[in-house]
Amino acid sequence: MPGIGDRLLLASGLSLPNRLVKAAMEENLADAGQLPGDRMAELYRRWARGGAGLLITGHVMVDGRSLAHPADVVLQQGTPLAPFTRWAEAARHGGGRVLMQINHPGRVIYSDMPGQALSASDVAVNAGRYSRLFARPRPMTEADLEQVVSRFAATAALAAEAGFHGVQVHAAHGYLLAQFLSPLTNRRTDRWGGDLENRARLLMEVLRAIRASVPADFALAVKLNTADFQRGGFEETDAARIVAELASAGCDLVELSGGSVESLATHGHSADGRTLAREAYFLELAADIIRTAPLPVMITGGVRRREVAQRVLDQGGSLVGMATALAYRPDLPERWLRGEDADFEPVPVRWKDKTMSAGATQAMVVHRLHRLGRGRDGHRSPSPAVALARDLLQRRRALRRYRRWYAGWSHPAPSVPGVLGRP
Repeated sequence: MPGIGDRLLLASGLSLPNRLVKAAMEENLADAGQLPGDRMAELYRRWARGGAGLLITGHVMVDGRSLAHPADVVLQQGTPLAPFTRWAEAARHGGGRVLMQINHPGRVIYSDMPGQALSASDVAVNAGRYSRLFARPRPMTEADLEQVVSRFAATAALAAEAGFHGVQVHAAHGYLLAQFLSPLTNRRTDRWGGDLENRARLLMEVLRAIRASVPADFALAVKLNTADFQRGGFEETDAARIVAELASAGCDLVELSGGSVESLATHGHSADGRTLAREAYFLELAADIIRTAPLPVMITGGVRRREVAQRVLDQGGSLVGMATALAYRPDLPERWLRGEDADFEPVPVRWKDKTMSAGATQAMVVHRLHRLGRGRDGHRSPSPAVALARDLLQRRRALRRYRRWYAGWSHPAPSVPGVLGRP
């Protein structure tokens, strides 16, 4: 079995110096114009010095009309590329490798945001008493679908031009592509719904369009749920079937995660009653997928100790994704590669309200990312309640900025015609 310090060569030709990956986290650091700025560059420069073999950015939106958070970065046709070039240069500092995660939120859009909430079907987010915070989605038309495929392809091509080594397509955590994959949110009766082949059609069209729009040595990865952790939703058997098809669609790598805004599996809470492991949450569920996968598999979620990272590799994983731990200990990969047993133990937030608890946990992580983006590397953290209050205040400011930007630009469709294949 490989060790954490072993190299990995992807099918596209990208060589990773070790098996440790900084997985995507929402940075919420967009400057005016929904662009990455100096804080984003400094954050990724810090992670580039931390020793991970690969950095994957937080999600970058392919359509400025549809954002999951008002401080999300947007990359679409007409976006100035210079800020993205600086971001890529920072992440490549010292020979680092970086993929841009690209995403469309679909229905996961707050009701106070301008723009549009789209999905496979007219199924609103069910987050209990917080459901009213989300916009009701509109089922996508054929024209909508063609445009969203074009947008993913256009964003990937721009990422390549800016100097990123590849992109990761976000098809997990309940966002648009995952909404098409799940029978709970995809109730269509046309060629985009029904059996798994049809529900996966949008993801596969996106991957083929990207591969046709970027250089051959540009890496293409997918983030996919092992399961939605909701009764009647996307299951491990579905994930295994899709993973089996990814290599033929030009994909280099698949990252396995789980859950959504309706089932907070990445915070240890599932909506279907299943108990998740305390560390490497999804490794056990992914075991059968790993055994038959035709491409490298990355496991992310709850990896905070060196021995757990090695266990992922010993059980067949090719790469180990780390997220929260690197918000608090950005040099953890470098220390592990030196043989140190350094670890990170998060401060648990055990509020009765699991949604608020997850929100506070996320707010503490975002606070850490913003400190690193300002060049501050200390370990001071506010209490969960203070972190959540600050996060809400920052969101309010970002929302005002996003509304001004949204009102001031036209919304052109990308010019990548004829991207949709036919059955």
